[in-house]
This record gives sequence, C-alpha cells and structure tokens, in this order.
Amino acid sequence: MSPDPPPAPPPPLDRPLVVVCVPGNRRPALFTEAARAAGLADPVALPWRNLADPAAGPVTLPEGALVRVDSAGEDAATARLLRGWSHDPDLHRAEGTADQHRGFVRALGRLSEAVAATPGAHLVQDTGDLADLCDKRRCHARLATAGVPVAPALPGPVTGYDPLRATMAEHRWSRVFVKPAHGSSASGVVALATGSGGRIRAVTSADLVRDGEGPVALYNSLRLRTYTTGAEVAAVVDALAPDGLHVERWVPKAGFAGRVVDLRVLVVAGRATHVVVRSSRSPMTNLHLGNARGDLAALRESVGPRVWREAMATAEAAAAVFPGTLHAGVDLMASPGWRQFTVCEVNAFGDLLPGVLHEGRSTHAEQLHALATGRFPVPPPVPSRPASRPLPVRPLPRKPDEHRHHQHRQTQR
Repeated sequence: MSPDPPPAPPPPLDRPLVVVCVPGNRRPALFTEAARAAGLADPVALPWRNLADPAAGPVTLPEGALVRVDSAGEDAATARLLRGWSHDPDLHRAEGTADQHRGFVRALGRLSEAVAATPGAHLVQDTGDLADLCDKRRCHARLATAGVPVAPALPGPVTGYDPLRATMAEHRWSRVFVKPAHGSSASGVVALATGSGGRIRAVTSADLVRDGEGPVALYNSLRLRTYTTGAEVAAVVDALAPDGLHVERWVPKAGFAGRVVDLRVLVVAGRATHVVVRSSRSPMTNLHLGNARGDLAALRESVGPRVWREAMATAEAAAAVFPGTLHAGVDLMASPGWRQFTVCEVNAFGDLLPGVLHEGRSTHAEQLHALATGRFPVPPPVPSRPASRPLPVRPLPRKPDEHRHHQHRQTQR
C-alpha cells in the first residue's frame, strides 16, 4: 500500500507578514523558510534595535500587516539598546536582566503604538502577555490564579541570600529553585538543597568569578557548577538578587530511561503540537546545557494514552492563560509515577525546536497554518477595525542606586 500523500498546504495569507527580530538570527531565518514553503512572500524584518532605540525614528508597518514578535536575544547591540547602557554588555554575564526587561517592555510599547496607528495591522501576540511571559513572577501568578498547577513559590521580594534562607526556614522548605525573574535558558538558575549540620549544595549554570577582594561576577556556563559552601552560594544569590528573583519549591521530577525528564510542549492556537522530551542526570534539563532529547515515542508508549492526554491538556491550559498569543512553549514536568503535572515555565519564544514536526509541519509552519486556516482568528485587514489594545502600563521593580553603581564597577573589571 502506497504511503499517504502529504497534507495539502493551507490557503495563502493574503496580507504582509512582519517579524520583530534580530536580523541574521536563525529564528527569523526559520520563519522565512516556512513562509516560502507555504507560498508566501518573505516576511518583512523589523529589527529590535529600531524599537529599542528612541533615536531610530518612527516605526512604520505595511497596511494590513500581521506582526509576529520573536526573541531579542543573542545580540549584544540589541541588548545594549534595551538596557540603556553606553557600552556593549557581555552576553555571557548573568546580571543585568532587570534593565533589559525594562527596555523590552518599552520597546513593546512602541510596537503596540505602531500597530495601532497602522490601518489593518494586527499583532499575533498580545504585548501584555509577552511582558508577563518574560517575568517569571508575573507568569507564575497568572498561572496560579487561573488554577494551572505550578510549584509553590515564596512570596517576594527575595532580596538576598540571608532573607532567602530565613524565608525557606519559615516555610520549612529545604530544597528550592532560585530563578532570575527575567532570565532565560537557565541563565543564573540555582537548584539549592540544604540539610542538617549546615550542609548545602547548589547546582547552577552561573560561574562565580571573584576579582580579589572586590566584587563578584557571574558568567553563564554550558557546564553546570556545584557550590557547597554558604559563602559561595551567598555570593551567587546576592549578585542575582538586585535584578529580581523568583523562588519555587523544588518539586521532584519523573524519571525515564535512567534520567529525570520533563517536556517542552509547543502550544499553537490552543493546541499542543510539537513536543520534545528533555532528559538529564542533573536537576536542570535545558538541552543547551549538554542534556539530550529523550525518546518521545517510547515515553508515550510507557505512560499510556490517558496520561499523555492529561499532560497535553495541562500544557494547553497553561497556554490558554495567554489567549491573545499565537504560540507558547510550555515546560511541563510530571511527578514520579506520572500521577501529577506541574508547569515549570511558559516561554514566549519557546518555538525554536528544529527538526521537530507535527503533521509534517515545523513549529513555524504550524503557526502559519493556524493563521491561514483561522484556527487563530485575526481581524480582517480593513482600516475600519478597532485599534489594537496598547501595552498595559505595569510598574516594574527598580534596582537601588547603590547596586547600579556596584554593577557599573563590575562591568569595568
């Protein structure tokens, strides 16, 4: 019997596509590749630097444009503009994320205004959603309020190592994950375990570098570090704290094939589509840290269809908390025995899963398919539609002046 023919391509989108991106990055390249395969014109690139730099002039968009926002990461010039610093930041450093998030929110505000001023233009990701998805504290709060299962979190703000240990003792928590509020890709994340007799163990992607008796610096590392003294762990946490911390209770993960595992589930237009199994021998499963993709088919067979449906439904429920956003990457973990599910994070830009297909479509092709078929409805490209909702103004925490001076000295080392 001959194999089934490939699925017919969806009807073309008869309107311009615009992607906010870092030009030359692999992310817009993959989106352009998907657009070409669907018979569409190449998306117009709107560089993040045009939004981040007030001196860049007005932002203009084609009439009727569908605007998609991609990550602003992996580019020092963009990071410098978002952070408002006068020199290129070291992208290997774990500090400075609060400044960058403030710039990110300002840039989204400019984008929202440009879309509202352009007849027929429409954002396929709500800018308020994007701002919250890139703040772990707000994302966690929205998920919890909606009844999505998340790990318990310490009430904030957590201002340093000593307050962290005191609050852990108050809650009788001996194991926590300490996460920079605006970090990504496990940057600065600390898996902290404490025990009797002053025992302590912290596994982290942050490499602690000391300049003699002067300030410390934290560098992102692809090789996890383990610190076992209170002084070392305090130095790491205290260096991260001024940018804002989100602290969750350490929830045990299920195992499979001799490793702990969790799932990255891409949800597009409300439907769980692409899934990657992330497996590790350490507390962190991020693939760029040297961890491996697990066998998805074998895992699905092992847990059975009912459990798998529950897992996908949990991921879809998490993405549904952000209904104005076309796609989201949900990090989902199961308890040992696969009896309960917990959402670790929801990632605004969690669709970079090269080589993973759903019904023959890549992650970017799936997004275009959802738009073309109306699975993610957008207003028609007519000038008479209501203006896009502007970015809601939410106060962001400010760093104290003394930390800003301290950080300036770090960058001059």
